[in-house]
Amino acid sequence: MRVGTIILVTVIVMLIALYEWPKINRHEIKEKRAFIVLTVMGWGLAVLLLYFPDLPGPNEWVGKIFGPLKKFVE
Repeated sequence: MRVGTIILVTVIVMLIALYEWPKINRHEIKEKRAFIVLTVMGWGLAVLLLYFPDLPGPNEWVGKIFGPLKKFVE
């Protein structure tokens, strides 16, 4: 079941990338690199959430990181 979903997510990401890639100017190397990095990170996060759906969100991470600083701010 999950393998099929991962394949579907991969196909969707590839279709999005194939649609957007020609729209990026040929000389904009940094923009192409950023596009690749963000696309791969998004795909990786999607796959990670398929295997671990109860993964904590960004708000919980920020709360854990800055929670000890709360004493000093108050």
